[in-house]
Parts: sequence; structure tokens; C-alpha cells
Amino acid sequence: MQPQPEITQRDLRNRSKEIMDAVQRGQAFVVTRDGHRIGELIPLRRRRRFVPRAEFAAMSRTAPAISVDAFRADQDEVSDQYAGDPYAR
Repeated sequence: MQPQPEITQRDLRNRSKEIMDAVQRGQAFVVTRDGHRIGELIPLRRRRRFVPRAEFAAMSRTAPAISVDAFRADQDEVSDQYAGDPYAR
């Protein structure tokens, strides 16, 4: 893990576009004021939309077995299997 470059509050104000572009590309910064570290400017973690097949298969090998009967019993317990007509009054 490489150290985060330090930028001053003044640099952040004066070079905000350049710094925000770097954050968007994944760069993180430590912000200082009067020589004191006051915060971090870090990129947001992006959620992956898809998991690669090999990764899913590897995770599935260590997953606990699922009892279909227990799963159905849990569903039956929390759902109304015999709901009436929602439009009947």
C-alpha cells in the first residue's frame, strides 16, 4: 500500500478540478491545514455488477448446504399463503 500524498487546504481549493479528477481515477489524498493532518479525500468504492463465474464457484464450494424443506417452511411462516382478494371489501 503506497502512502497517500498530502495536499494543503489551499491546494485543494486552488486545484480542486485536478485533484477531483485524480480522486475519480482512484487516487487518495491526505488534507492538511497549518501543517496538521485533518482528513482524507478518498474515492468511493464502486459496487461490482457481476461476479466472475470462477469466483462464484469458489465461494459456493465453501457455502453451507441448504435444506429445501427448511427453506420452504421459513417462507411459509412469513408469507400468507391464502391471501384473500385485495379488492374485496
